Amino acid sequence: MQTDRRGLTLDGPLAVGTDGTQDAHRAVRWAASEARSRGRPLSIVHATRTGSGHPRLTARGVHQAKDRAVEVLDEAADLARETAPGITLSTTACPYGTSACLLGEAAHDGTVVVGTRGHGGFLALLVGSDALRVAARAHVPVVVVPGRERSRPAEVVLVAARDERDREPVRLAARSRPAEVVLVAARDERDREPVRLAADLALRRGAALHVFSAWIFLENVGSMATMFGDPADLAAAEAAEASRIVAELRTDRPGLRVVHDVVRAASAAAVLVAATADADAVVIGSRRRSSPVGAPLGHVTHAVLHHAHCPVLLTPLTDRG
Repeated sequence: MQTDRRGLTLDGPLAVGTDGTQDAHRAVRWAASEARSRGRPLSIVHATRTGSGHPRLTARGVHQAKDRAVEVLDEAADLARETAPGITLSTTACPYGTSACLLGEAAHDGTVVVGTRGHGGFLALLVGSDALRVAARAHVPVVVVPGRERSRPAEVVLVAARDERDREPVRLAARSRPAEVVLVAARDERDREPVRLAADLALRRGAALHVFSAWIFLENVGSMATMFGDPADLAAAEAAEASRIVAELRTDRPGLRVVHDVVRAASAAAVLVAATADADAVVIGSRRRSSPVGAPLGHVTHAVLHHAHCPVLLTPLTDRG
């Protein structure tokens, strides 16, 4: 699999939004850990909206908003330093709207990190227009960190040990399972870049990569059933493009543990959300509708954003359909 140097990257700096809520704190912690992993700087941003020309915003209100920004940013900075000591850190009180502040801070090679909910600032993401605007306009990766804490039980590996001769089996057993699992949704060639980014993320974290392909049987059976005598043949045809991407990935990154699952289901969104219960991060291509009519993001993206059990990394794609 060839790497497009002009494409998206997960090697750049990070910009995380905060409004002082617990959801914001989770996003800040995730961003700080990721910044340390990358060895890149983290910018913590709070949107005051004081420069938007709101007719009801008085001079006193502007002053209070700026004072609040100092408190929120100081608290977030302390949390980031506690989570990832030694990272390069900056804070910004941005006077504009959410998407303008975050996307401007991330520039062309950064990653935007946000939480799921807040009280009107960056983190009103899953229910407000700000979140959709960020995801729909971003030309860089966007990570949405869920508001609820989730602890996934560690896998237990049993190994027999009696004396020094068993030191090597014990060492191998301790390394038998990667510390994390990165899940990526892959369906066709348009998902090549999300798969590449997920592989980079997994390698840096020492994680396994789980490539997930959902075959929507009810969606295709009417138009394609006559072409195949066995549903298994239909599933194989549907998974062929994703399988080629996975094969290239295994060749180009031999040190990466890759698992590819092809699942037949009535709803890609439902099975993908369920799969996030066993993942530490999920990467999906955020398909955008070229038509101005309707929601700017696809229904699978919306479902995963609302219901995923782990942080969601969205990579911008354009829907060619």
